[in-house]
Amino acid sequence: MLVKQIYILAVVGLMMSACGASEQELFDEGVRQLEAGEYSKAVGYFDKVVEKNEENTSAFNAKGVALFQQKKFDEAIKAFTSSIRLDSTSYKPFFNRGNAYLEKKAYKEAIRDYNVASGLDAQQVDVYYNRGLALLAQEEYEDAIMDFDMALQATPDQALVHFNKAKAQLGNNDPLGGMESLINAINLDNNNGSAYYLLGVTQMSALNQKEEGCANLKMALNLGYADAQTWIDDFCKE
Repeated sequence: MLVKQIYILAVVGLMMSACGASEQELFDEGVRQLEAGEYSKAVGYFDKVVEKNEENTSAFNAKGVALFQQKKFDEAIKAFTSSIRLDSTSYKPFFNRGNAYLEKKAYKEAIRDYNVASGLDAQQVDVYYNRGLALLAQEEYEDAIMDFDMALQATPDQALVHFNKAKAQLGNNDPLGGMESLINAINLDNNNGSAYYLLGVTQMSALNQKEEGCANLKMALNLGYADAQTWIDDFCKE
């Protein structure tokens, strides 16, 4: 499962002129540490920002990003929630919290946050894709397809979006549409063994296309998708 990027809010902190680093300087250093992959250090700097100004929504959101990168999803959710309580007008902490819920497989909560994020900024393509993933996991296939289509309207050359749309179409009993999406995914990324596997299985099971299906299953196996071996053994031996 691919989760698209998370976001840091624009800096709005005040410059502090007294002794020591200013609120802004601490925040900027936290962002530098975050971008350098020093997530624990980044959390420390954002905590220092909050000590100076407990209403700095950007610091809470950025802290949540650093915690998310450490896979501390419960702590990240707490930080994003603090950011939202201070300022509920930005889609970013809602989107970020939705991503944390998605990682926890709390799909209903993720969808709720993605709905708010989309309502606040309907132009953010990542919201549609990630909500589509959550809807797919909930087996809400038609709604997932709609979200993947929205994502593809903006960025049509995303192989993983086509692949996950295919899974939703197959779940929605649309093998022809699913195969079209799988072919699109393969054309954009011919190293996707799982796409070849799913295409081969669908060709054989839905359309009885043994020759084409076996060819795609063998390609999947060559790309390291071991589950293809069972199908090849059972159906592709002469």
